Amino acid sequence: MKDTINIYVQQDSGERTTLEVPTDMNLSVMEVLKANEFELQALCGGMAICATCHVEVLQSPPLPAPSDDEAYMLESLPHATESSRLSCQLRVSPELDGLVLRIMPEA
Repeated sequence: MKDTINIYVQQDSGERTTLEVPTDMNLSVMEVLKANEFELQALCGGMAICATCHVEVLQSPPLPAPSDDEAYMLESLPHATESSRLSCQLRVSPELDGLVLRIMPEA
């Protein structure tokens, strides 16, 4: 089993930043984005109650379905898409290798 995976953050320009992420630390994607100094408020610290870590999944292996709490928060966002997720609710695992996401604007 691999010790790291690659997650890609796509900018509005189409440019992608590659993040090499360890799989053995039980990190969330939100924690990875903040550790790499991406603009992400994540005010609630990963509790799925603020939606300030909203990302759009552009390409991914199959993801687990959102929890009821995550789905409720996503429904409240005016700019959510069918592929919106809260990055705090996505746990880094080998299955996320190749994930491509875009950080969504606050408003």
